[in-house]
Amino acid sequence: MDRDAYIRSLREDIVFEDRLRDQPLTFHTTWGLFSPRGIDAGTRLLLDHVQVNPDDDCFDLGCGYGPIGLTLARLAPGGRTCLVDKDFVAVDYAARNARINGIDNVDCFLSNGFSHAGDRRFHLITSNLPAKVGKEMLYLYLYDALERLHPGGRIYVVTITGLRRFIERAFKEVFGNYDKVKQGRDYTVALAQRPQDRAGPG
Repeated sequence: MDRDAYIRSLREDIVFEDRLRDQPLTFHTTWGLFSPRGIDAGTRLLLDHVQVNPDDDCFDLGCGYGPIGLTLARLAPGGRTCLVDKDFVAVDYAARNARINGIDNVDCFLSNGFSHAGDRRFHLITSNLPAKVGKEMLYLYLYDALERLHPGGRIYVVTITGLRRFIERAFKEVFGNYDKVKQGRDYTVALAQRPQDRAGPG
């Protein structure tokens, strides 16, 4: 393959199919997005263990091209799922993948955390948290998530296992509770719940 043909091939969408929580999905991705050639192990572990109710309003923080958020939308057809990312390309592909898969109970938009979510509240928040984001930003995300959850709402995150102790401390500090849902060799899924009597808008 000559250089020009190779460059053209790199500009073409990467396309693959997968089955997440028994939901068949087709994904278009591109180079520069996280895990563009297939679903990463952390995302898969999170989706295998998150509990979703059919009417949940969900929020996928750092959606990438949409594997978590679109799966949640399929599992919660009576609710509405927000997919947000601070990367325009990621949001564009998440929206395209929603259309490709015929999923219309979603809103995909640019947002640094919850900054453009308005006053919406959610029953479920999920995130595949990158280690490189920094602990200060992680605390901001968690405190913002607390205010965005309905009383009794849940937040699930997956992180590299090396961050599990930090997440445990942060969840207990912010939410007052912590549950290690699943710890694997490389990734850990953690859960916290907003208490029913926590101060703040509900």
